[in-house]
Amino acid sequence: MQELRKDPIIGRWVIMATGRARRPGTFIASDKSSLDLKSLKKCQFCEDHEKETPKEIFAIRKGISKANAPGWQVRVIADKTPIFETHVKLSPEMNGLYEVLQAHGAHEIVDETPEHIANMADLDVKQIKLVIETYVERIHDLEKDTSLCYALAHKNYNWSRDNQNIPHAHSQIIATPVIPMRVREELRGAKKYYAYHERCIFCDLIKQESNDRSRIVAENDHFLALVPFASRFPFEMWILPKKHHAHFAKGVTGREQDLAKILKEALLRLKLGVSDPAYHYVIHTAPFIRKTGETASFTTIEEDYHWHVEIIPRLTHTAGFEKGTGFYICPIPPEDAAGYLRGVEI
Repeated sequence: MQELRKDPIIGRWVIMATGRARRPGTFIASDKSSLDLKSLKKCQFCEDHEKETPKEIFAIRKGISKANAPGWQVRVIADKTPIFETHVKLSPEMNGLYEVLQAHGAHEIVDETPEHIANMADLDVKQIKLVIETYVERIHDLEKDTSLCYALAHKNYNWSRDNQNIPHAHSQIIATPVIPMRVREELRGAKKYYAYHERCIFCDLIKQESNDRSRIVAENDHFLALVPFASRFPFEMWILPKKHHAHFAKGVTGREQDLAKILKEALLRLKLGVSDPAYHYVIHTAPFIRKTGETASFTTIEEDYHWHVEIIPRLTHTAGFEKGTGFYICPIPPEDAAGYLRGVEI
């Protein structure tokens, strides 16, 4: 029997298509190629290839070394074909019903390691911690531009298609002059819940999941990794901080090591348990709070919103029904997915 589950945060319904269910171990990345990563030569993101990339914006370096030269541990550069650009002026235009903004913002690439390694799951915890610290530094810096509303750190690990020519661990930070719709939905849902209950919905979710335990994949002192109750995709995972904070760049401070540990564990369980699938992850955080503009109206955001990481494997494709209705169809119950991932030997 099929089952509908409602996402408690944004109110979206998901179809748990148990009639289509497969055993967890039979999932294979549907867009994975036979590309042999080990056979590939070093790329532009490797150390000693700094001249092949744009000039660095920020870097964590070992000892004393010059910018745009070897000796770095994590390096940030501008994207060669950016979606948003810093030099573009923010000049709104209206044409009847239609509103246009120039794509003012930032689009940065975070080169996560000087070594030729493709999957963050294969980096050590110390290196992942440096990547997290880099996100924090760049988000703090981007917040200084008062025309920007939001900064999103995200990763596309998908070397079989769009990143086929970059089999090297990297992620992106994109800063925008508007709040992304997906985040806006969470902000609205969290605010509505807080207005009625005077509590953070994410904190209540953590409490319920900690009591239930059936959807938890991993846990440490400061973080919980779980498969959401209304998962959109098979083996989707969320990592939530146990201590409430709306802003990633502030809330993760002092807890970078624990986040690095649980992020590595989650990605490694996914890699070993589900045949190294392509995946995305995104860090959802509160927008930059300004004294004027849209975010000035978020009077309870510090109490009602809760930053978190969403890991989204690419094991299925959305088709006409999903795109036409906004429903998602998940072919494996979250409890089964979490139980399977917990049992993966790492």
